[in-house]
Amino acid sequence: MSAPRRSPFTAPSPSTLRSRLHRLDLAVFRSLAHRNWPAAQPVLPRLSRSADHGLLWFATAAGLAVLGGNARARRAALRGTASLALASAVINTLGKGAVRRERPLLDIVPVMRQLKRQPFTTSFPSGHAASAAAFATGVALESKGWGAAVAPLALSVAASRVYTGVHYPSDVLAGAALGAGAAFALRGVVPTRGQLPAPGGRRGRAPALPGGRGLVVVVNRASGTATATADLVRDALPGAEVVECAPEDVSAALEEAAGRGRALGVCGGDGTVNGAAAVAAAHGLPLAVFPGGTMNHFAYDLGIETIDDVCTALTAGDAVQVDLGRFRPGPEGPGGPDGHFLNALSLGVYPELVRTREHWTPRIGSWPAGLVAAWEALRGQRPLEIGLEGRRRPLWLLFVGNGLFQPVGPAPGRRHDLADGLLDVRVVHGGRTPGARLLLSAVAGPLTRSPVHAAGQRRTMRITGLKPGTPYAYDGEVAYSQEELTVDKLPRALTVYCPMT
Repeated sequence: MSAPRRSPFTAPSPSTLRSRLHRLDLAVFRSLAHRNWPAAQPVLPRLSRSADHGLLWFATAAGLAVLGGNARARRAALRGTASLALASAVINTLGKGAVRRERPLLDIVPVMRQLKRQPFTTSFPSGHAASAAAFATGVALESKGWGAAVAPLALSVAASRVYTGVHYPSDVLAGAALGAGAAFALRGVVPTRGQLPAPGGRRGRAPALPGGRGLVVVVNRASGTATATADLVRDALPGAEVVECAPEDVSAALEEAAGRGRALGVCGGDGTVNGAAAVAAAHGLPLAVFPGGTMNHFAYDLGIETIDDVCTALTAGDAVQVDLGRFRPGPEGPGGPDGHFLNALSLGVYPELVRTREHWTPRIGSWPAGLVAAWEALRGQRPLEIGLEGRRRPLWLLFVGNGLFQPVGPAPGRRHDLADGLLDVRVVHGGRTPGARLLLSAVAGPLTRSPVHAAGQRRTMRITGLKPGTPYAYDGEVAYSQEELTVDKLPRALTVYCPMT
């Protein structure tokens, strides 16, 4: 009895489909193996080995973070590394075990192409291709420019796996798809900077200054990359006046600049920007902030990461009004002038950390100095006794932010609205083991009440019972209190150039 004839419209069985795909895969593999690639011989095998265990990508991320020169490059490096870690976890725990495919036979691959140490895991999917695609895609999601720079390297690593004979082409394609998917999955959980909303606040009135005409920029030579940034500002804004000065001359230079320009520009760290903001607000001038400090918190919250961002806003006259935090030594401000802050004011561990960091930075550099300062502050501090909300209490840290930081928690994040009229207040309660309490408060997430910390919002607050001379920090500067501090805000007191996206 003859077998029934298969209709031409009947779908092939899964086994038949796998057989056809394998034959196609093998044909492409053999074709590539027999082809001569003289330019690839000295490069691809070495590149393939360098990508073992993600070492190539970790080195690339480190170089990107250090040499990139801005926060966007550092974020791209971090997201690329995190995407790689997620892709590797998925491939090693699920992918390799789900499809146990044997590696290609090396008989047809020239010996000069073959790796000295052959992998022993299963072939499908390619972990190297997944890591390469995940890293490159993660970088590109934060920075298209750096993503374009990394993409050829990622493509070369993926191609090297077929070239050296350790993977079939479909292994590489599947690995690359999984790697890219891991990067997009991570973006769904942790949004990129571009996904976050533009800075909130009422649009401000500021003159358009194409080429920087009418702008006077004061540069603190001792801040971060300010000197190099100053040269870039001169090239990008030939009509602007750029004044470089030593830290002790910044205040006088800002006052002089405010008297002869239509807008005031500043390039330096958070403390320098703080001084410029106070001068600009007092003179009713719009402020242009160039990211040339070490951290650039205020600029980044405005969506300003590069000089081009500032130039775009200056050319169009785009600006927003933002709140200015204010602190006064008493309920009516007797005993000294008011102070201002753009980012945050804090008491407790952090002021001591800032003071120690500034002491060590000239000797060992900013990042090592920060580690030393953190160790010294947590090791030697005692809880600070203050009066807050009518109660006297011990605490390790009091943080007062100018506007609500997201996500809610003791560690400041990004502000979505710099003119919300609110103070973001966070307290880490006193007790034993300050380091453990600060760490626990950092992972507490959106909890507003816990045995470790409390968080809330205020429009004004009064801090009493301070021991005269108690240090407090604001925008990276350290000052010393009297018996009281009153903290509030000046709503929309400052107009800042800001690109409208």
